[in-house]
Amino acid sequence: MDIHPNWKNLRTVAICAIIILLELGCNKKEDNSINFRNAVDAYYSAHPACLWSESVKFPVQADTSDNSKTAVYDALVDQGLLVRTTAEKKKMIIASKQVNNYDLSDKGRSAWTADVNQPGYGNFCYGHRKVTSIDSSTPTSSATGATTQVTYHYTFVDSPGWATAAETQNAYAQVRSDLAGPQTGQATLTNTSNGWQVSAVRSAHSSNPGGQIIE
Repeated sequence: MDIHPNWKNLRTVAICAIIILLELGCNKKEDNSINFRNAVDAYYSAHPACLWSESVKFPVQADTSDNSKTAVYDALVDQGLLVRTTAEKKKMIIASKQVNNYDLSDKGRSAWTADVNQPGYGNFCYGHRKVTSIDSSTPTSSATGATTQVTYHYTFVDSPGWATAAETQNAYAQVRSDLAGPQTGQATLTNTSNGWQVSAVRSAHSSNPGGQIIE
């Protein structure tokens, strides 16, 4: 009994199925959860979460009596990102106060994310969000210009050791919250000639001073 024709038929069917799946997967304009997820992930890959809402420049100086200012820098000293020196700063002719000077260490410079728009400025970034599931989306189409609102869960990836350290998380509540576990977010997606792209994004804690997305 010759079974080769059947095998050939099965092989042809399998190849056709693979081609169809590849075509569907490569169509970035289709309104499906895979494309929505890829669009949000692409946005987050280009927008890491960082300690400060705006780029900063070192060295900085803080009054040793102001614990709210020194604590956030001291936590980074503990992680080797900053170096600290003490000095006296004259307030008046006969008076002075103790201050701490903070500057980037060698380790800090290697972890520093420079601001390309402001030479000398930058930030410490502690990872980026990655979508784990698309939970819902509003009705839309595959037409160019179409929009949809998606709700999703995400977690953080590529977080460095200094960000997971207790000292850092005690000083930066947003870092502790972000890295604690899955979060929810919402985004507006627009269908472009290159596929779905994020036009607006809002995560659960986007109004907090820490953990901001750098545009």
